[in-house]
Amino acid sequence: MSGAALGLEIVLVFFLALFLLHRYGDFRKQQRMVLFGTLLAWYLCFLIVFILPLDVSTTIYRQCIEDHEEHLTVSTVSPTNRTGSSGPNPPNVSMAPTRRPIPSPCHRPWSYIPEGIMPVFWRVVYWTSQCLTWLLLPFMQSYARSGGFSITGKIKTALIENAIYYGTYLLIFGSLLIYVAVHPDWPLSHLSWYELQTIGITAANTWGLFLLVLLLGYGLVEIPRSYWNASRHGHLLMKTYFKASKLMTEKADAEENLEDVMEEVRKVSESIKYNHPLRKCIDTILRKCPVDYQEKMGRNMDDYEDFDDKQNSYPTEKSLVKLHKQVIYAVQRHNRTRVQWQILLQQAVHLEDVAKNETSLSHQFVHSFQSAEPPGRFSRYVYTPTVEWYWECLLKRWFYRLVSVVLTLFSVAVVWSECTFFSTRPVLSLFAVFIQLAESDYNYLYIEMACFITIFFLCTCVYSTVFRIRVFNYYYLASHHQTDAYSLQFSGMLFCRLTPPLCLNFLGLIHMDSAISHRQKLPTAYTSIMGSMRVLSFIANGFYIYYPMLIVILCIATYFSLGTRCLNLLGFQQFMDDSEMTSDLIDEGKELIRRERRKRQRIEDGENRRREWKERYGNQREDFGPRNRSSHEMTETNYSESSRDRQVKYSRSAGRTERDCIELLQDAEPLDFNADSLTDDGLEAEASRHAGGRYLSMSSSRNRIFDDV
Repeated sequence: MSGAALGLEIVLVFFLALFLLHRYGDFRKQQRMVLFGTLLAWYLCFLIVFILPLDVSTTIYRQCIEDHEEHLTVSTVSPTNRTGSSGPNPPNVSMAPTRRPIPSPCHRPWSYIPEGIMPVFWRVVYWTSQCLTWLLLPFMQSYARSGGFSITGKIKTALIENAIYYGTYLLIFGSLLIYVAVHPDWPLSHLSWYELQTIGITAANTWGLFLLVLLLGYGLVEIPRSYWNASRHGHLLMKTYFKASKLMTEKADAEENLEDVMEEVRKVSESIKYNHPLRKCIDTILRKCPVDYQEKMGRNMDDYEDFDDKQNSYPTEKSLVKLHKQVIYAVQRHNRTRVQWQILLQQAVHLEDVAKNETSLSHQFVHSFQSAEPPGRFSRYVYTPTVEWYWECLLKRWFYRLVSVVLTLFSVAVVWSECTFFSTRPVLSLFAVFIQLAESDYNYLYIEMACFITIFFLCTCVYSTVFRIRVFNYYYLASHHQTDAYSLQFSGMLFCRLTPPLCLNFLGLIHMDSAISHRQKLPTAYTSIMGSMRVLSFIANGFYIYYPMLIVILCIATYFSLGTRCLNLLGFQQFMDDSEMTSDLIDEGKELIRRERRKRQRIEDGENRRREWKERYGNQREDFGPRNRSSHEMTETNYSESSRDRQVKYSRSAGRTERDCIELLQDAEPLDFNADSLTDDGLEAEASRHAGGRYLSMSSSRNRIFDDV
């Protein structure tokens, strides 16, 4: 099994990163370099998290071997020292000491990685991720957002935008270098490449730890609370109404912005004709527009007119670059809000169905709208309506509450350990106590599971916060393939910057980092790559130890929703139970969901009526052809005037019946009429009157709907 666990986790982590990228990115529309850069960044960060427990167990095994060999060396005493005489040895005494084999208590773990593999592995993974986050991803981010029409123009824009960005890094690194230079114990002339490398790693980890504590303090409280709130159906439904109101406002704003941008594109497209030098730029912009707008602009454009530089003023290439950037942003935002509205509508309808089915005595879960897809085997035989009722209305809330309690205990353990991990005698960190108990018994499987669960919980708190935060419309990770290239690459940058300090913080919690615990133990391969923090003593002995204690203040602030209240005071509406603005938005969202539900109900009723018409009168329409052919033959063979008149009358009545059936089958608007539409706004009511006034009597009774045919 040597190395098999490492290879297996490498493959599994790759598919995990690929699955997440498929959920948030769009493989068909986004650039290949953007997808590859984001996938590589996510993959390397997840790889560090999953492989680190194997490094810990391998290090503990090597420490056991080293302690055992040291014990054998101390216990081996020469015969001279054993007898205490300094004279010549007796002739009957042999010079070679008698050594009895001492059984080793160290058992090789199942996931043991041979020595020499992990340092090379960590070096490649770490430096690749750092090159991505500090050099390549920022450049690719600016390149993807650029509205340039050529590769050279995009590269130029990316370099200009990142000049200040890179200058900040050089300033931080130069400040640390000056500190080391003026320090009396570390003269600049004696600094080696290894120590300069350690200064750079320390600077990057310091920046990452500063952001890590902020995100971790939010996630430790918000994740358990989110599961607890998910068990409260009423609270979850009110929050969904609140989101619907805000999302509808954003959706309307995105549609208005798209209309304005498309109008600008139309004007520019009409002014620049086919033989203008900038026409190729206009064609590039038009390819980014929605299909319906492309068709409208194509119909209105006259390519037979030549341009005249003297009569008209034409936009410059710089203005077209700006317009291209606006088109990309407006189209992506419009598509994202449209998809999110459909998803939120489904969630709201489902929560309303749960609220209705809670009082059902039949214990059968009934959906308001039937799914368009036919039920599969799992729904027919396993997840039946009875099982669905017990899960949605009874078991789900208790399951979420249990998960919330378990996560709360983990959060308390993390906060306590973050405040006490520097204490080695006595050991106060709970995670260090668990690892040391397993280390005394050399239970490597328990060590790996405890390490994996701990670091996975820490990563969940941090990464979920990265997925949840939203910086206006510039950074937002939206599921269902609606995340733009800028946000994908920004998330990859954050992951690469947060993961190394997160792993160092985890090693400090379990007392596997000698720079923090000040214990003479064999360092892990990951710690050896990070270098000795003693080069910058004020960071190793001060910032890395005491700064994580601020997590207590951040958890308290998150628990009392201080950030939410501050944003609400600044004018950014947030969901708060005791806010009047929240109540108004909830009522508005409830009305929006109710209107969408009525619209969806009318569409479904119309489909059902069309289906009934086709089932009842589809066969009769097929019989009209033979009936008309027989009447035609009767007309040719019968020369009697009275027979001819009767046959014509019969044919007319049949043709009129056929026309009526065809008209009713093809008329879609009257079938969508519903009495509930009278309560909608004026536009919908007026449309209903014009479309459905002809067959108004048909909606009163479903049993007599076919009496007139």
